[in-house]
Amino acid sequence: MTDWLNESISLGGLLTTPLEILGFVTGAICVYLNTRQNVLGWFFGIVNAVLYGVVFWQVKLYADMGLQGYYFVTSIYGWWMWKFGGQNHDGLRVSSTPLKLYPIFAVIFVGITVLWGFLLSKYTNASLTYADSALTIASLIGQWMMARKYLENWIIWIVADACYVVMYFYKDLHLTAILYAVFLILAVMGYVQWRKDVNNNTSV
Repeated sequence: MTDWLNESISLGGLLTTPLEILGFVTGAICVYLNTRQNVLGWFFGIVNAVLYGVVFWQVKLYADMGLQGYYFVTSIYGWWMWKFGGQNHDGLRVSSTPLKLYPIFAVIFVGITVLWGFLLSKYTNASLTYADSALTIASLIGQWMMARKYLENWIIWIVADACYVVMYFYKDLHLTAILYAVFLILAVMGYVQWRKDVNNNTSV
């Protein structure tokens, strides 16, 4: 990564870098387009994953860094499913999450959070190991649910984004914390919009 992307600058009194600013812009565009069910959101998701993979590596949030690799892959998957998924291969429609998936999500969340948090705390110099791991696993689940166009993905993002705001301010990633506050607002908007689509789909 070129040096100028990591130069510290003041933006509205907040200390940040051009790299974090690029992550902010691409992330906001990605989530906004996702709330509108615009498939181009996944392209910006791919770019955002690369940018924030570097940002989180620099501040030793290794669980979040690994999460960006997952975002990269699921953004490709989400683009494909939104474009060609569904019974007729003409794109997915918004639907409610099947009830049988919730116990699976619970086991994945608890089990991997504990394991990942332990490994990070024991073998790395990672910061906020268990909190970072819990939010990472929640994000893994939420991202997959979004790729499948399950309505309740937005509920997971609402909770996770609120927690991320606190964590990133603590880590002095102020612009990223503000970005996640924007994500929080967009997640509420996404839930409201997608719920309308679920009601319309079930009434057809």
